[in-house]
Amino acid sequence: MFEDVYLSIDSRSEGQYKAKGSKFIAIAFPVKTEAEVKAKLQEVRKSYHDARHHCYAYRLGFDKSAYRFNDDGEPSGTAGRPIFGQIQSKDLTNILIIVVRYFGGTKLGVSGLITAYKTAAHEALEESSIRSHTVNDVYEVSFEYPLMNEVMRIVKDEQLIVTNQDFQISCKLSFKVRKKESNRLYDKFKKLHGIKIRYLKTV
Repeated sequence: MFEDVYLSIDSRSEGQYKAKGSKFIAIAFPVKTEAEVKAKLQEVRKSYHDARHHCYAYRLGFDKSAYRFNDDGEPSGTAGRPIFGQIQSKDLTNILIIVVRYFGGTKLGVSGLITAYKTAAHEALEESSIRSHTVNDVYEVSFEYPLMNEVMRIVKDEQLIVTNQDFQISCKLSFKVRKKESNRLYDKFKKLHGIKIRYLKTV
């Protein structure tokens, strides 16, 4: 069964962790595309240009299929993976967490680094507002004006979210429907004579 609900954060949040003079600043961002990830990384690298490391992890898509983590010069597996572990532990997606490290002069060792990056990321998530989102399919319905009442009755009865409408001689209407209701709604419109329905995208 396809899960049509996912969790993400609403807005930017920050957390901090200090150990042996080193300072770890974690910043969590809501993101939807790899282009947004790139832009946020550039923004943070610019803001914290004097930091030793800018480690990060992200996960994208309602199906959580796109993800990556990066140690940015720290020993392999000590930074990006622990940050990603925090994203997984809260089952989040469409999120980027960057942890900036200012080196304090004392090496922390592998376990010390893992704890530091994990804790900083955890603190940023503790400060964030996590919200549940539904996965929706968007359809476009085309019909002639006399069929308006029938179409609008379904829209009203099913409480569909209309995203676009163009009522000229020929009418077009786009709507969003929750993924799990998608097939049923598609069939319902298909049964109406003189109405064309086509799938546009999933959001």
